[in-house]
Amino acid sequence: MSGYDVGDLLANLAEPCGGAFCSKIQALAKHRGTAIVYGYPELVQGCFYNSAACIDSDGHIVANHRKLLLPPGFESRYFVPGNDLTVFQLGPVTYSLLICYDAEYPEAVRAVAEAGAQVVLVPTALTRRWRSVAFQMMPTRAFENGIWLLYANHAGSENNSDYLGASCIISPDGTDAARAGTDEELVSTDLDVLQVQAAQVRLPYVARARDLRQTINKALE
Repeated sequence: MSGYDVGDLLANLAEPCGGAFCSKIQALAKHRGTAIVYGYPELVQGCFYNSAACIDSDGHIVANHRKLLLPPGFESRYFVPGNDLTVFQLGPVTYSLLICYDAEYPEAVRAVAEAGAQVVLVPTALTRRWRSVAFQMMPTRAFENGIWLLYANHAGSENNSDYLGASCIISPDGTDAARAGTDEELVSTDLDVLQVQAAQVRLPYVARARDLRQTINKALE
């Protein structure tokens, strides 16, 4: 909504969940008959969160995620971290929202997978410096949890940031179902959530992780 690398302008561009920009997205979602996820700086009692909201096809706010983990530098100077996982339903499918740096932690993606998420949506602002995140780390996150992962990245340049692009849809086996180039681009695929069940049965990383944590905790006692 605001751009990412905008510095002090965030104070003027931030709005509460359900604010003026949100109302425009709600109208657009209802008009087009589609759900929309968008990122924005959220204003709450004088504090700023790096947030992302999901609007369903009827124009209702069904989820609002506040970024859990803030990287060193710009974001840590302006935002405070959120403290809740965000898991929600759209039709028969269970989704989760994570934002950028959140998804770089295996613990975060594993937590939403254990909470039942079949599809993890990750709006992000990744620069060219961190290419390996988009091309190696995100496919790993999808594979090690047997989930669909949709990684929507900025493209082009903005102030001091040169964005990678490379938005992608990663299937539960860790392979690209679709991937953009360096410019703005629309990518799409059909999401078959039966592939989630198949992947998690074939390689039950999520289920076995609980057993592994118990074993590790006992070993550390």
